[in-house]
Formats: sequence, structure tokens, C-alpha cells
Amino acid sequence: MVIVPVALPLAAACLYALFGWNRGTEWLGALSAGGLLAAAVLLARAEEGSGLWGLLRVDALSAYMLIVIGVVALLAMLASPGYLRAEAAAGRTGPRAARSYGIFTQCFVAAMATAVLAASLGMLWVAVEATTILTAFLVGQRRTRKATEAAWKYVVICSVGIALALLGLVMVHYAAVHAGLSSREGLDWVSLAEHAGRLDPGVTRIAVVLLVLGFGAKAGLAPLHAWLPDAHSQAPAPVSALMSGVLLSVAFYAILRVKVVSDVALGAGFCRMLLIVVALASLAVAAALLIGQRDFKRMLAYSSIEHMGLIALGAAIGNGLALGAVLLHILGHGLGKSVLFIGSGRIQQAAGSSSVDAVRGLGGRAPGLAAAFGLGLLALLGLPPFSLFASELGIVRAGFAAGLGWAVAPALVLMLVIVAGVGRAAGRMLLGAAPPGLDDGYGGRLRGTGVALVAGLVACAVLGVTLGPLRPLLESAVTIATAGPPLSAMGGAR
Repeated sequence: MVIVPVALPLAAACLYALFGWNRGTEWLGALSAGGLLAAAVLLARAEEGSGLWGLLRVDALSAYMLIVIGVVALLAMLASPGYLRAEAAAGRTGPRAARSYGIFTQCFVAAMATAVLAASLGMLWVAVEATTILTAFLVGQRRTRKATEAAWKYVVICSVGIALALLGLVMVHYAAVHAGLSSREGLDWVSLAEHAGRLDPGVTRIAVVLLVLGFGAKAGLAPLHAWLPDAHSQAPAPVSALMSGVLLSVAFYAILRVKVVSDVALGAGFCRMLLIVVALASLAVAAALLIGQRDFKRMLAYSSIEHMGLIALGAAIGNGLALGAVLLHILGHGLGKSVLFIGSGRIQQAAGSSSVDAVRGLGGRAPGLAAAFGLGLLALLGLPPFSLFASELGIVRAGFAAGLGWAVAPALVLMLVIVAGVGRAAGRMLLGAAPPGLDDGYGGRLRGTGVALVAGLVACAVLGVTLGPLRPLLESAVTIATAGPPLSAMGGAR
């Protein structure tokens, strides 16, 4: 059963390779994502399990991340047929590019599922590296100069990060073997967590820094964040939804696993301070770059840096409430950012540009699309009833309760700056009258795109009111991610 979330998208990729992307196969991606989500729900009901000769293992935390992958992948794949249809009508893509899109997106989803199911640090590293290779082809799919530059920039910066993570992996293995663990146990998550207290502190300290910086590069955290705005601005909109909505969180999942080992081996203070520095740096970068931003796809990319900074801050706080808020934020951010990138793709195709000025007066030109995009921005800014309000409130409450108000306070100030920057751009896009002479290309049926927009917004709003059946899984995941007490309160989410 553990292999199913990986096998389904790989099977869909094989079918795309055989039959191409056409009206008979265009919904295969959505069916595969729906099957992955169903398998994740079934795995969440099991206490734990393993497969593929012990290379894959599921627990509550990995099952929760699988659900996030399944939800975001389903939204992205629902929007993909309409997006590619519009691209083909504009002459920007053809059957060969569409076939490649189907193959690479499904392999990308399979690689992310492998990463969260990996039983060892080595398997996780391989899966994360695979996502870099696969998404590089998707970022550069349009084959323009900007797209090619963005793809290369993405590959170079993320490869530097992955190289740092590999060096950290080698050092962890060295420390584990010298602590008496076997070569296989030296990278196994369970064995490392059980015997972390025996690891050499000096070697482990260097390894943790390298792993946090390495996987942090893939998570879009400062200082190795520069690939993110270029890649998101050039990638197809559904791919941007997958990259921002879930790939960044999968990379941060690796940091959460490393933190469990670090807290036992070095004490909670070391990784806490490291994550606080990275979190505040990421928030500062996002705030500085969002002021006066005039490209709405880059605006969404910089916002991803902000939200990963918030997630890092919550992980640094480290108690049950904070980590529960972090996991809820990961799902809420995935839903909200998927809606916004899918909507931005439709807007860009209609306006012919990702410039804020090119889509002024969107509320009067395309009310439905403007409403979905505006609500997505409200969710992104953490306003009720959306789940990001509850998760951000949980992180703030947990920070002050843990005596980390000195870190939470500047984060709140930077968030206010970000709200002002995003609000200014949103007002220019959504309100007022459209400038004369602009061509309105917003007609036509949205089909799967409309379903994805509405479903993402509704799910994000429902999570802001109640966790429902997700609550037991979230509590179990928090127990795995922290040695502290389980989730006790989530603000508005009950």
C-alpha cells in the first residue's frame, strides 16, 4: 500500500509517454492525483507501514504531507487541460511540449511522494534532487530566453543547496557509524532519532547547519532563495502551483526531520537559533522585494519566501502548538497559493502579460476571476475565515508563550510591510477602470480551472473554521515532529 502514492503518478507518466497529451488523456493527471489523495487518506488511518524493501515508510507526519501533495496536485491537474488548451490556441505550445508536460509533472509528483515516504535521509536526498532535475524542464518549457535563464538559475542554485545537504548527510552518517550504528542505520530516520544522543556534538552541529541551509535552498529560504521568483514567473501556472504550494513544503519537511535529531543530539537551542535567523532573513527579503512589486507572478513568488519564513519561525519555536500551526500553515498555504497561481495563469494568458498595470480594473473585466484571485490574496495575507489566519495566530501565540517575543515582534512588523505591498498591488489589479485600448481576452469557459479555484478557496476557508477528521492525524504528526506536548489549540481552527 505504501508504494501506491508513488506508483500512480508514474503509471500516468508512462501513459502520457505512450499516448501523448490529447482529449483522451488530458484528465489522467487529475485521476492520478485523486488516487494519490485517496491512498494518502487510507495510509493516514494506518499507524505505520513500510514497503519497497524498507526504503519507504509511512507514519502520521509523512501521511499528512502526502495529503498535502495529493490536494495541491489535484488542483493543479484540474487546471492543466484548460491551461494547455489556451497555450496551444496562442501558439505557445504543441503536442510534443504537452506530452513532455504530462510526463514531467507526473514524475515530479511521484518524486515528492517518494521524498515524504523516504525511510532514510539518503533516500530523501535522492528524491529531492530528482525534483530539481524534473522541474528544470518544466520551468524552461516555453524555451524563451527568460525561461531558459530561469531554468539554469534554478538548477545552479538548488544544486549548490543539494550539494551542501549531501555533505551534511555524509557527516551525519560518519557521526552515526562512529556512535556504533550500522551503515544502514546511519541514515535511517528512526535509528537516528533513537540514538541521536550518542552522536558527536561537533560533527552533528556542522551537519545540521549544512542540512538546514541545503534543504532550505530548495524550500526558498534565505540566503539561497534567488531562484524562486525567476522560476515561478516562467513556469507554467499549474507547475508554479505545485512548486510553491507543495515542493517548498516537502523540502521543509526534510528540515523538520533533521530538527528532531538535532534537538536530541544538541539540545533545542541550536536548531532554534539557526531557524530564527533564517526565518527573519527570509521575511526581511520578502518585505523588501514586495514593496512596489509590479509583476504579479513574481509577487506571489516573493510571498512564498515570506510564508516559508513563517513556517521556519514556527518550527524554531518548536512546541506542540507551534508545530501544529506549522503543519496547518503548510496545507493552507498550499491551497491558497495553488488558487493564486492557477488564477494568475489565466490572467496572464488573457492579458498577455504578468505586469500589474496590464490587468488594471480586473474586477470590471472578469468579475468571477477577480473574485477568486482577490479571495486568494485575502487568504494569503492571513485574514479570516481562511486557515492561514488560524495558523499564523497559532505561531504568534506559541512564540510569545515560549518567551520568543523578541523574534515574533519583528516578524509581525515585517508581515505588516508585506501586507501593505501586496495590498497595494492587489488594489491596482482588481479595482478601478481598465485603461483604454486594452484587449479583453477573459471570455470562454474555465472548466477545470474554475473547479480548482472554487475548491481550493472553500477548502482553505473550511480549515480556518474546523479541522474536522484531520485533527487526529495532525495531533499524531505533531507528536512525531516534537518531543513536547501535542497540539492543544489552533486559534480559529477547532
